[in-house]
Amino acid sequence: MTLYVAREASKLWKRICKEVSIEILLLAEKWKLLLAGLIFQYIHGLAARGVHYFHRPGPTLQDVGFYLLPELGKERAYISETVFTFVFFSFVLWTFHPFIFQSKKIYTVLLWRRVLAFLVASQFLRIITFYSTQLPGPNYHCREGSPLATLPRPESVLEVLFINFPSGVIYGCGDLIFSSHMIFTLVFVLTYQKYGTRRDIKLLAWLTAVTQSLLIIASRKHYTVDVVVAWYTVNLVVFFVDKKLPELPDRTNGTPSPLLPLVTKDKDSRTKEEHHKLLNGNSGDTVDWRPRVQVNGKILEDANSVHADTTLNGT
Repeated sequence: MTLYVAREASKLWKRICKEVSIEILLLAEKWKLLLAGLIFQYIHGLAARGVHYFHRPGPTLQDVGFYLLPELGKERAYISETVFTFVFFSFVLWTFHPFIFQSKKIYTVLLWRRVLAFLVASQFLRIITFYSTQLPGPNYHCREGSPLATLPRPESVLEVLFINFPSGVIYGCGDLIFSSHMIFTLVFVLTYQKYGTRRDIKLLAWLTAVTQSLLIIASRKHYTVDVVVAWYTVNLVVFFVDKKLPELPDRTNGTPSPLLPLVTKDKDSRTKEEHHKLLNGNSGDTVDWRPRVQVNGKILEDANSVHADTTLNGT
């Protein structure tokens, strides 16, 4: 038993080392785009912190979701955050599964490159919307009478740049349309829908996204419009951005070396070459380069066949 465990542990360690070497090569090539996506996460947090200075508490707006869903209350507001935390860390762990499991379909670096592209595009639209119109926040700490509903003028630039992390992120107000939690949830679910392999987990992911939407409204963290806009905006963003990005190479064929996406120039040159061969009536093989002569309605391969045919006919 000990020998078996040691042998399997050795195989697992070799697999991890091999995967790390592959991902490091990809990271060395794609690090600029990944770094830009991570930097924008800070910019998004900075923008959400900045709009809090403009927030003015007021009466909670009429909302159909508030009428239909019972209010969870302050003491149960953690439920929606718990579900979101489960979704977030489950997706992060899944993106690193190629380091452990043999059934590898994705490259972690390339997958996160796509995920960050989806997040950046969605968050950019979100920043535009919540700066366009500031609504009175429905969350408990954003209502009238709460000391956290408004922020005093910052005493220095550093106070703004540091965004009072993490309490400044948790107790933010004014960044409503549309929900940031739903951006992350839907991007993760849509990504697993495309690259995941378990149908039951895909179904569970969509049910979790719907549950997360209802919990956000029931917790009064967002208005219903914030969740509804997130559902169609994120889906449209992922649909259009996904068409602009190079497709991930499929690893299910068992090739040992990383299948990096082809450069666009290489694709175009190959396509032009194949098109040129089709126009010339050959496929590039030397067999197709033999001269062909048409005799009596039949195409013969060379002139020797014509000579043999005329000899048999007595001419």
